[in-house]
Amino acid sequence: MKKFWMLGMLLVLSLALAACGGADDNNTDNNGTETPVEEPGDTNGDATGDASNEVTIEASNFDFDQEEYVVSAGEVTVNLVNTEGVHGIQILGTDIDISRDGSQTATLEPGEYDIICSIMCGTGHADMTAKLIVQ
Repeated sequence: MKKFWMLGMLLVLSLALAACGGADDNNTDNNGTETPVEEPGDTNGDATGDASNEVTIEASNFDFDQEEYVVSAGEVTVNLVNTEGVHGIQILGTDIDISRDGSQTATLEPGEYDIICSIMCGTGHADMTAKLIVQ
């Protein structure tokens, strides 16, 4: 019986570590569709646009580098850079969902949008929030 319990615990630990592990070259949205990762400043694909309507969010363990980010309404490019740990972001009320480092562009209406960490990163995960203010 102990062997099955230990095997189960080992499996759970392996799955937890795999969720936090290695980077890949693609992001996967909630529908399982892969989208190419674009580096900040990349001029290919959807990341083009007015540099003033681009925001870079730096994520460290249990914190974003700012409490609020401000952009103009319209086409907005969001860049995510992990400076410590492995994080993702989801901007509620939009299609923006970035895992690990990457960029995504969306057309946004004026308003305030909540930014949350979308990858379980530890004990401070629930407090890892910010706002995107679109004017």
